[in-house]
Amino acid sequence: MVLIDFRDNIDLGGSSASKSWWSRKVEPCMALMEDGFGAHQLEDQESDGEKVCLTANGNHMREREAATREILEVISQSRDDEQPVFDAILKRAATLCRAPQAGLLMPNDARTHIRYIAGWGPPSKHFQVGISEWSIDDPIAVTTAIRESRIVNIADLLTDALTDEEHPSRLEIIEKEGIRSVLAVPLISDGKAIGCFDVYRLEVDPFTDDEVTLIQNFAAQAVIAIEKVRQFRQLQTKLEREAATREILQVISQSRDDEAPVFDAILENACKLCDAPLAYLSMTTEDRTHVISPARRGTFAKFGTTLDNLRVPLAESRLALARAIAECRVFREDDISDHDLYTSGDPNRVSMVEDEGARSLMVVPLISRSHGIGSITLYRRKVAPFQDDDVTLVESFAAQAVIAIENVRQFREVQIRLAREAATREILEVISLNPDNEQPIFDAITKSATELCNAPYGGLFLRNSEDTDLVIVAANTENSGYVKMLRENPHSLSDDKSLTVEAVKSMQVQQYRDIEELRDDQSPSDQLRATWQLERMRTLLYVPLIKGDRAIGVLALYRLEVLEFSDHDIELLKIFAAQAVIAIENVRQFKALESLNAELGDRVEEQVGEIERMGRLKRFLPAAVADTVVSQGSDKMLSSHRALLGVLFCDIRGFTAFCETAEPEETIEVLQTYHEEMGKLINDHGAGVDHRMGDGIMVLFNDPLPCDDPAGDAVRLATAMRVRMADLCGQWKRLGHRLGFGVGVSLGYATVGMVGFEGRFDYTASGTAINLASRLCDEAEDGEILLSPRAAIAVEDDFQVEFRGEISLKGIREAMEVFKVTGVDAT
Repeated sequence: MVLIDFRDNIDLGGSSASKSWWSRKVEPCMALMEDGFGAHQLEDQESDGEKVCLTANGNHMREREAATREILEVISQSRDDEQPVFDAILKRAATLCRAPQAGLLMPNDARTHIRYIAGWGPPSKHFQVGISEWSIDDPIAVTTAIRESRIVNIADLLTDALTDEEHPSRLEIIEKEGIRSVLAVPLISDGKAIGCFDVYRLEVDPFTDDEVTLIQNFAAQAVIAIEKVRQFRQLQTKLEREAATREILQVISQSRDDEAPVFDAILENACKLCDAPLAYLSMTTEDRTHVISPARRGTFAKFGTTLDNLRVPLAESRLALARAIAECRVFREDDISDHDLYTSGDPNRVSMVEDEGARSLMVVPLISRSHGIGSITLYRRKVAPFQDDDVTLVESFAAQAVIAIENVRQFREVQIRLAREAATREILEVISLNPDNEQPIFDAITKSATELCNAPYGGLFLRNSEDTDLVIVAANTENSGYVKMLRENPHSLSDDKSLTVEAVKSMQVQQYRDIEELRDDQSPSDQLRATWQLERMRTLLYVPLIKGDRAIGVLALYRLEVLEFSDHDIELLKIFAAQAVIAIENVRQFKALESLNAELGDRVEEQVGEIERMGRLKRFLPAAVADTVVSQGSDKMLSSHRALLGVLFCDIRGFTAFCETAEPEETIEVLQTYHEEMGKLINDHGAGVDHRMGDGIMVLFNDPLPCDDPAGDAVRLATAMRVRMADLCGQWKRLGHRLGFGVGVSLGYATVGMVGFEGRFDYTASGTAINLASRLCDEAEDGEILLSPRAAIAVEDDFQVEFRGEISLKGIREAMEVFKVTGVDAT
């Protein structure tokens, strides 16, 4: 009865811990008493037991109070990091509950898995902090506690019902770690479990209600710490985001003419605040057909090169960066390596995954006036999905990027407009200062066009006076092999392959985005081939110069990269082209007016005198001689003198026989045509004097009009005559007239001067050179041009000449070597 009274009268406080203490400490003592202790001994033992119990309770309470104070102190010192709190709680929980290990597990944002994020005690054999995770649906204590927001206290895992079902996760915990008794206490915030404390024992030793209450208190303290750190981090994040916004706005205010610093600041802050090591910004091209990437951050070298060359079709691409722009919506992918773009081998996505190691993706569009104009792309090199807060932040950055783009666009438009107005004023000023010279105007137009349109090469082409070629009259650089080639090889207006000629003939602006695409043309023009070989040009633009209903030239610009000229560029060049036409017309009119004024002004009297004198001279002198006499203002040249002459004699083969059989009208018609056509050629070749007798013609070079190459000029005239006469003889042959043509050319000194009488003077020459040319003409067969030895030596470098043989010529004592011209001008 004493034993029963003792048990009944000792206050165990109703706690499981006290009862557990009783069963471990007091009951063995009671057993000893029952085995032979006397009543007085039992009374002493009762007194000692009560003291031990009270002492144990006191020590237990003091340990808990000390633990609470320690944890609260750690909480007060850990504003921005929960980890020290977790460590302190886990240590105290394990120590006070006699557990070898304790851990904290928390779910991911999607609440699909839980991860082992903190632990205390000896390292686990098979589970690692920060790595090991379980599906939220696994029927183990920690997942159940979080999933159902309740305490899970299992006395013995081995005898638990789920273990009997041989669930893999449950068996893994028992077999790998040897865990038997388990207590899982959820961390509850706003009615939802945000984590779980897990303590266990390796023997069957169930956790008491008192221990459960202790862990519950620790869980509440952990929630306080988590909430405190969350609020602190929210505040820090808010301050960081406000600071980032201020920084970006400041960069925007300082970057009126360049978006690049703004893009860099946005990407830097987006990477930092969204925990993304890699970011890049994409923009649509001006024509909204493709997407390019003008800014990036954190990329490895290989993928950086991919971004530098990025040109993705906006409407056709399945890439998120293009779809975000086209659809004006945010794209998020938890793991891009699971997307069919990667599995199907899209090169950009493959490069992203394999070259960058990227996994989670977020793309936020840049939207202006309800249209996507670009996007900001962020990546993480692990599977860590971006959250709504990340989207909200980057959307604010995207809005700031749009502001920067719009500001720079407006600033550039103003600058471009001012620059173009200044260029127009400058050109108009040059026009006003150069009424008699187009060249400064052409130079100014070419310079302004290339500078304002960002073209490294530019040129102005005009039709030549013969209207056969387009010649380059101005270029922004003379240090160019291409410009040199154009000066030596102008565009023939008959060249159907010339892009420049095409622009003139069509009278339309012609732009070629990439002339490399024309390489497949089997017969490109020489000039087009030179653009590849000499300058490696890519984008070409031609703007014709229109005067009335005809293009008189073209303004051409070239870029060494594939970059189309904008509509603004084309409109500007049209203005410049119009100014060039105005300048040409102004100079023409000015020169015409200046010439007219000169004729009607101070020189009227002098010119009248010259006209009268010319009229008198032409009555008895050849026109060329008369012109020379008048221009020199002296008659001295008409006196007899010696001169080195190139002498040409020519006549029609078979003309005498033709005259004997032909009607007089036919003879006159043939002779008239012959002299008319030969006269044109003689005038074109600048001969000094020509004499005509029947079908015979004598032409003198180097007197009275001097020339540098009298023999060469004579042979050039002879070859031109031969070509024209071949056509004429062919025409005459169809009429039944068999006629030919022969020429003799000599080089030598002769006596030149006026012969005749009053009213009928003639300017002629006499001497061996004259006789020799005449005899060579007599010897020439149809189509032959015979040369004297001296003439052959003089022209052999420029013409194809061969030996004809030694011939005895009438009036020449000895046989003479004679040569003939076998081809046209060798050069």
